[in-house]
Amino acid sequence: MQIQLEFPAALATVLGMRGLLIDGGGTLRETFRRIADEYPKLGLHLFDESGGLREHVLCFWNGTNTRWLPSLDVAMTEGDELVIMQAASGG
Repeated sequence: MQIQLEFPAALATVLGMRGLLIDGGGTLRETFRRIADEYPKLGLHLFDESGGLREHVLCFWNGTNTRWLPSLDVAMTEGDELVIMQAASGG
């Protein structure tokens, strides 16, 4: 099963890639772990020291902000899309 992972321009520049296809399966949480294991540079941008998503990272699973999900233990299916963004703030 393939999952499409997309990055906006700012993150794509840092990572040197606009997106990628990853082998999916399991849960959203397991997919995040797999991404961090296979792409350590991306893992540094995604996760804090405790293993949680960093505050400034926004992830959208099939258009839904993952922060709105009751848990990351939702089943991934063929064709799912993950979009990872860095939140911007300021005044």
